[in-house]
Amino acid sequence: MSQTSRASGHDSAPSHKPGKRPRLESARPEERKPRENWARRSEADHFADTVKLFRQGRYDADSFRRFRLQHGAYGTRMTGDYAMVRIKIPAGVAYPHQLEAISRLSEQFSIGSAHISTRENVQLHWVVLEDVSEIFRGLSRVGLTSREACGNTVRNVMCSPLAGVCPSEPFDSTPYAIAVARFFLRNPLCQNLPRKFKFNFTCCEEHGMARMVDVGLIPQTRTVPDAEGGGQREQRGFNVFLGGGLGNRSFVGHQLEEFTPEDDLLYTSIATIRIFDRLGDRKNLARNRMRYLVDEMGWEKFQSLILMERSIVRATQSVVTRLKPDFTPLEIRRPLRISDESGSAAAQDGYSRWLATNTIRQKQDSYHTVFVTLEAGDITAGQLNSLADMVRRYSCEGVARIGFVQNVALRFVHSDDLAPLYAGLLGAGLAKSGALTMAAPIGCSGTTSCNLALTNSHRLAKEIQRKFLELGLDKDPDLADSTIKISGCPNSCGQHGIATIGFFGGGARVGKDMYANYQMLLGGRSDGLTMLGQTCTRVPAKRVIPVILKIIEMFRANRRPGDTLKSWIHRVVSDAEDSGVSSIKDVKAELQPLLAPPTKDDDPDFYLDYGSDTSYHTKTGKGECAA
Repeated sequence: MSQTSRASGHDSAPSHKPGKRPRLESARPEERKPRENWARRSEADHFADTVKLFRQGRYDADSFRRFRLQHGAYGTRMTGDYAMVRIKIPAGVAYPHQLEAISRLSEQFSIGSAHISTRENVQLHWVVLEDVSEIFRGLSRVGLTSREACGNTVRNVMCSPLAGVCPSEPFDSTPYAIAVARFFLRNPLCQNLPRKFKFNFTCCEEHGMARMVDVGLIPQTRTVPDAEGGGQREQRGFNVFLGGGLGNRSFVGHQLEEFTPEDDLLYTSIATIRIFDRLGDRKNLARNRMRYLVDEMGWEKFQSLILMERSIVRATQSVVTRLKPDFTPLEIRRPLRISDESGSAAAQDGYSRWLATNTIRQKQDSYHTVFVTLEAGDITAGQLNSLADMVRRYSCEGVARIGFVQNVALRFVHSDDLAPLYAGLLGAGLAKSGALTMAAPIGCSGTTSCNLALTNSHRLAKEIQRKFLELGLDKDPDLADSTIKISGCPNSCGQHGIATIGFFGGGARVGKDMYANYQMLLGGRSDGLTMLGQTCTRVPAKRVIPVILKIIEMFRANRRPGDTLKSWIHRVVSDAEDSGVSSIKDVKAELQPLLAPPTKDDDPDFYLDYGSDTSYHTKTGKGECAA
């Protein structure tokens, strides 16, 4: 495979010579046009007409809710007059003009900012219901859609932002992720599943969540006999995991087989969806994700059904039913520089810190992937425009990749362009350090918009990030591979179950006075040793930051040479630690002095959730995850 193809995020034809350098152009290239048009303009008109019927009382509420969700408009906390529009970014691939379109729409119809989720979606909050169709029209002009971003169907198909540049990958899985997204979008096969269904493509074990979704896929190759030319050839395929997922009850996925050839990728996907469609629990909404079916049936029986169903699909599907990955390589071209800001940017105090915590070297010589840190996934309309400009000026592939952890990756940034890129990001307020460290926690939207949330997890994540950057914890390499993830309720939109230190929200009280409270879990991870975090203790919202700092203090006092916080906590939760803090029980005992709630008279702020100046309560609305 050519260097050009690896650099592009797409695979080249086999005739390219290995090791070939990307061809660089000195002039600014024309902006790349999206290869996929995910939109249908007619859906915007249909949605507008249906809203009118609903307002006139000619469309019942339950039917309208299902219709609204299928088109990607989610309910907003405690009101039926507003919606959250969830824009799908299949495989996380976003073009500059698409980012600019989202910016315009956020200013015209939302709150002047957007929110990047943990599933490579971009969300616009507090949209008047009658304006949702206008957003759909605006998205259709740039080839984007929100169709099936919510509801009981195949959700946005994810792909690691490092696919195509990761040194550990055997090949780029991006074309396969896009092909799967294209095949299932609006497909009658998956319009009325028992519950939502998720695909994750990764580049390797370390950079993704393959074991924590309905279908997770890790690219791999094997050597097989070459029937035509004799000898041996390399065959592409995937390591497929089924039945994982996070929620009120979480499960780690199971490996389907040793190797799934690429020709069987579509058959396996169809078979899995068909089994789930037939056997999934449509009556019990709390237990109708595929992971519950796998758990109740038992893995061996479920595995046998999938393999049998795949044989039927393979034998009966029409010859036109094929997955069609586009392996055409993007040309890697360095844009023309308008000015050279390298000197001034390199002199900035934060440049070296940012360089160490926000960039990684690609497998392509002289190129880096830069991760733009956001606060709990939030980005203003102006920053979206600035980001689009940075992509044009500094990404040699000309696209952005939405990440798995509420950030954005700019890939194929040449080493010589890192300093001027930093200067540009600094001017846009997007140069925070710590993107690849625990100083960039995940936080779901929480009570800022979600009907089910019990706490403001979104604001808590921001408070942690600001405090950790103030303390310089992003500069500590022993903390870099740890994660903090926060959900506003047990449903795990913030992925707390796979965090080194995870939290999910609830409420507690002292007498008649309530306060925001979190259940803390330790030791979760989503790498090659994927495991769910173990429950430790409940932590008041206003004590979360002191508790995390205390855990770091315990780690530093009890660590072994070569330890990181992640490896130390892993030993603690696995009962393999032999220091003074050797179990979760010991951690809880050390934290106990921080957990006792004061009286409201002594500390009234304790009884206010982050971002609120009113008394805390646990009032929630009707959730729509299973509507």
